[in-house]
Amino acid sequence: MPTLFDPLVAGELKLANRIAMAPLTRNRAPHAVPAPMTATYYAQRASAGLLITEATAISHQGQGYSNVPGLYAPEQIAGWRRVTDAVHAAGGTIVTQLWHVGRVSHTALQPGGAAPVAPSAITANTKTFLVNPDGSGSFVPTSEPRALDIAELPGTVEDYRRAARAAIEAGFDGVEVHAANGYLIDQFLRSGSNHRTDAYGGGIENRARLLVEVMEAVTAEIGAGRVGIRLSPVTPANDASDPDPQPLFTHVVKQLARWPLAYLHIIEGATGGPRDYQQGDTPFDYPGLRVAYIKEGGQGAWMVNNGYDAALASAAVAEGRADIVAFGKAFIANPDLVSRLRDNAPLNDWDNKTFYGGDERGYLDYPTLEPA
Repeated sequence: MPTLFDPLVAGELKLANRIAMAPLTRNRAPHAVPAPMTATYYAQRASAGLLITEATAISHQGQGYSNVPGLYAPEQIAGWRRVTDAVHAAGGTIVTQLWHVGRVSHTALQPGGAAPVAPSAITANTKTFLVNPDGSGSFVPTSEPRALDIAELPGTVEDYRRAARAAIEAGFDGVEVHAANGYLIDQFLRSGSNHRTDAYGGGIENRARLLVEVMEAVTAEIGAGRVGIRLSPVTPANDASDPDPQPLFTHVVKQLARWPLAYLHIIEGATGGPRDYQQGDTPFDYPGLRVAYIKEGGQGAWMVNNGYDAALASAAVAEGRADIVAFGKAFIANPDLVSRLRDNAPLNDWDNKTFYGGDERGYLDYPTLEPA
């Protein structure tokens, strides 16, 4: 019977245990360049079987929040190299999450003050984070987007491919394609945000076309065994909606089965909210989703996320419902989360006032059980 603390091979990723650090946006990368303290932050948490970095923009157009990192300029690659070197020196395995926010952005963050892009010109009922001239931060409504022209989509796919190659140059062990939480790929998937009438809109197959093309490009560039993908079948995050998510995401995982991926990262329920949240008339069948993936020949490890504590995570792995469990806020406050879970030790509480932006406070100063 497997446990959280057993090693696992996921594609080409060799994990020391089955505990992953979920991607956590921290807004501490001025000018989209990872700061030196970011290397310390991830190295402190390198006992995780897998570190997934904060979401990282594949292009300037893909940026949606102030002071989040990118992976499209030489100085960004150099900044991430400091991070990967530190993590590897600490014995860890690390991938970066490739991100295009789509309509979840603001003109202040876009090249030339342009409108954000989206599958359709529908403004997201959500907010983004901007840093004010005095250095303070605030959440503001997103800007109205423009619909991407079909002729632009090959360029978007190329941005993902180029970012995947940059990730390997920066020393990452692999990448996670962010196709969740109401960002660009998820916007194309869901009928609430995709009202297109061309080859990328309408039926499920068309709405999944961009995801398939991105995965084709990224896996061809760096090898499928270095690639994971994140999905959130029912989350309402960033105004994501679809009245019938089960057939949509069943189609998606069947398409993903064509590649021997490292893993599929599934957010169960509302991101950061209720695990039993549903869209549509019936609860989402997560075990059925995994069965559909395996029956289609899918080989990637199955990672689950959202509201897991030690007991729930241990049961999921022991009962074969998951291969890996990702933890979010608990990793912010507990750099030594793996040893705390193993020893059934108490956890530090997190300070949500320091989640976004700021300095080392609430970033590097959470105590461990023993001196590092």
